[in-house]
Amino acid sequence: MQQYKLFGKRTFDLIFSLLALPFLVPIFLLAVIVILVNDGRPVFFKQQRVGKKGKIFTMWKFRTMYTNQLGLPVNSENRSSWSNGIPDTFVFKNSLEDPRITKVGKWLRKTSIDELPQVLNVLKGEMSIVGPRPETPSYAFYYSPYQTKRLDVKPGITGWAQVNGRSTINHGQKIEFDRYYVEHFNFKMDVEIVQKTIMQVIKRKGAY
Repeated sequence: MQQYKLFGKRTFDLIFSLLALPFLVPIFLLAVIVILVNDGRPVFFKQQRVGKKGKIFTMWKFRTMYTNQLGLPVNSENRSSWSNGIPDTFVFKNSLEDPRITKVGKWLRKTSIDELPQVLNVLKGEMSIVGPRPETPSYAFYYSPYQTKRLDVKPGITGWAQVNGRSTINHGQKIEFDRYYVEHFNFKMDVEIVQKTIMQVIKRKGAY
């Protein structure tokens, strides 16, 4: 397991990404055409996220919101009480009924196609196929030392928390799932998470 953590995970990321590209390219092209025809430019949405050990990087997604709504906060929570970390009961509220999301965006989110450009982040070494989902700097700023443990590995396109609740779990549950992954991940676990993710996408379960 230790050898996988040192060398195998990056190899897994590269091989999986390169093998997936021939299947992803037609989906990429379809998404680009649909966005351009229905919503115009820009096709992609780029946002700063927190990577391994707190390193900031630019994450890519297909744009799913109206251009005048990009970058606006989803939640209006009061963070004045977050001095000891993000509360375990906090739930990041998001919904396909959000009026900021375009009609095409709803389809892209429901099918998780909006996340596919992150394969580029994987190839660049900023993300992994499997890992805790990348956090925004505005939320990571409030992490307690216990919560920061999830930043010990590269963020992933999918992860242990995603296949165990995805958008239906609160922040405390997400941290526990992510910490478990950080402490126990191995090749078999990564393959299992990828398989479960594919089934979730097919069932369109928990996607926002």
